[in-house]
Amino acid sequence: MDFSFTADQDALRAHLQALLGEVCPPGYAERCDGEARPPREAYEALARHGWFGLIVPPEYGGTGGSPIDLAILLEETGRHFEELAMWVFRTLTYGGYAVLAHGTHEQKERLLPRVARGELSFCFGLTEPHSGSDAAALATRATPAGDGYAINGQKVFTSGMDLSDYCLLVTRTASGTKKQEGITNFLVDTRLPGIEVRRIATLGQRAIGTTQVFYNDVRVPASAVLGEVDRGWEAVDAYLWYERLCLSAARTGAAMAAFDYALGYAKNRRQFGRPIGQFQAISHKLADMKVMLDIARMLVYRFAWLMAQGKATRHDAAVVKLHTGETYKAVSDIGLQILGGYGYCMEYPMQRFFRDSRLATIGGGTSEIQRNIIARGLGL
Repeated sequence: MDFSFTADQDALRAHLQALLGEVCPPGYAERCDGEARPPREAYEALARHGWFGLIVPPEYGGTGGSPIDLAILLEETGRHFEELAMWVFRTLTYGGYAVLAHGTHEQKERLLPRVARGELSFCFGLTEPHSGSDAAALATRATPAGDGYAINGQKVFTSGMDLSDYCLLVTRTASGTKKQEGITNFLVDTRLPGIEVRRIATLGQRAIGTTQVFYNDVRVPASAVLGEVDRGWEAVDAYLWYERLCLSAARTGAAMAAFDYALGYAKNRRQFGRPIGQFQAISHKLADMKVMLDIARMLVYRFAWLMAQGKATRHDAAVVKLHTGETYKAVSDIGLQILGGYGYCMEYPMQRFFRDSRLATIGGGTSEIQRNIIARGLGL
């Protein structure tokens, strides 16, 4: 297993670092968070430079990049601003990967070139008020109506719904002996009548945030179905694996930024006549952070490599999601402790890392659920 990057991947990273340094400097991220506004300028800059075509095949206007290329994109974007990476990953996962994997020829021809040009934004509607970790217990229903379907129900934590052109919506279309049966996925135009979106106030992730969405007799054509009717859960599972690669890369990048800030502070903040980083109590904290980050980064690229080889498993996805999420949370917490009182002040960025990182062990599958998956993989 070779973890070295190619010359093209090194060049890809360098180009991305230069672009993000220009369009998404630290002050920009802080303003987006403080004003609760999405990083649209940075998102559009990535689109202009072709980054949304990274995983789209050349026949649809993209460059056909690998999962490792995707991990590089999201790690570097997350290092500059995690919420920008979250916006990018949703479009690439639910607009790019999902359509490529399960879309019809017509859907691919219509949507993938626009994804590659950065003209469309996508989100994912899975979680409901009564089905969170038990995701397959969803109740939002799509019933046949004319030459299409009528959708009724409620979703919660549909992040980016108010920014997106399409929502990849998971619905129930039939009852089966198992709750995973009778599930169908739709690409729903977010501007359709009957959709009501309400923003949810949250502790972190404030620039893009999240929403609850009400579907009241929303009519969609049969052509909005993505994949097979009544057999959509296996596809959802595949999307979640892909999501866990994206989340893990983005959050590892954000954790690296938090570490870099804490390290710089420890080298420059002086107490008792010397930099605080020279005290063992601080230096050992930074050493622990470095070890956690190195392992997290290795796991991200190992999982990306496994995906590229077609060898990734649900167990692997759970391992990388669990470790990177817990690492981001721990690194941000330790970093805040290193800054002391200044870490608790809103004018310093560590508080944003601390707030944003708390979602890492909850969203996209809690750490407890990841441990359950890992335990089952061990035969327990």
